[in-house]
Amino acid sequence: MGDGLKIRKDGELDFLSLGALVHRLDPGIIPFRKANECQIHVSGGEFNVAANLADCFRMRTAIASAMSDYPIGDLIAERVRAMGVKPIYKHFKHDGATGPNMAAVYSDRGHGVRPPVVFYNRSNEAAALLKPGDFDWKAIFAQGVRWVHCGGIFAALSPTTAPLAAEMMKAAKAAGAVTSFDLNFREKLWKIHGGDKHAVQTIASIVENVDVLVGNEEDLQKGLGIPGPEVAAKSKLDPSVFFGMIDNVIKKHPHIKAVATTLREVHSTNRHSWSAVAWVDGKTYSAPTAELDVLDRVGGGDGFAAGFFYGLLNGEAPEEAIKLGWAHGALLTTFPGDTTMATVEQVRAFAQGGSARIQR
Repeated sequence: MGDGLKIRKDGELDFLSLGALVHRLDPGIIPFRKANECQIHVSGGEFNVAANLADCFRMRTAIASAMSDYPIGDLIAERVRAMGVKPIYKHFKHDGATGPNMAAVYSDRGHGVRPPVVFYNRSNEAAALLKPGDFDWKAIFAQGVRWVHCGGIFAALSPTTAPLAAEMMKAAKAAGAVTSFDLNFREKLWKIHGGDKHAVQTIASIVENVDVLVGNEEDLQKGLGIPGPEVAAKSKLDPSVFFGMIDNVIKKHPHIKAVATTLREVHSTNRHSWSAVAWVDGKTYSAPTAELDVLDRVGGGDGFAAGFFYGLLNGEAPEEAIKLGWAHGALLTTFPGDTTMATVEQVRAFAQGGSARIQR
């Protein structure tokens, strides 16, 4: 490939994620204060990418995570298997009362002028207990792993999760894997563990062994400590601000080979304009703009990342990889839950200009 990424062609795993597994309680369009039933979706930013790559794109993927041995853990483990993702767990025994727990996310979908509302219970979370030394990276990478991924939410969970992510990235680079990191900056989480300045220092220790970054201009500013743009964006779909920050990103982290993000203009909860942009090895790429009728917006960014990574792993040119990410992210907003229900054939058809005409 001409994009500077040296992606090995073989390996036991195409993709390995490190991250927290969570379960999301979803009452649909009903706000929680009036809800009397919920769907349960298994999620986690890093897991979503691995699940999408396995289920839609038919790749061999795995998740390294914490697993608490109680019924909620059993439910999550079953859904991981159902998506075709290989589990690599550090197990914790639940005490039957206080944990360690599998984190819960509460998220209604909103409707029209009423936005979705998201809140969490990450108290005594099993994944926050993960620390360096919990996984035998040498053994995991021995059979070959092509691409390794982590994200900013996992890094912010506790004082030990970021060093574990840094440990994995260093081992992955030594083993010849491409590495990616979704900045996914969450200020509320970082405030608990040292604030913005500590976040930048902590993320830098991970990113020093990262090839591909996913994140918008706010993520780049707050996660990497990059100065804000000098010009204001004309709209949320204007890529000039994002591209204008890349020079500063590369100046601070010259080893980075690609940076990508989605662009979204929210007209109402159920109507979004959607695009994506990427900088790959000195060149810029933009996806088309689609008008989306959104059923459930959660997971769209992870859907984009999965499609973009798949394109690069599959040897596609960067301009095709970004279209695949854009198309898969768009399709993912038409399904309930955080992970894909699309097929790779549907993604490719939409990426090539497919329509919503009935398929007979």
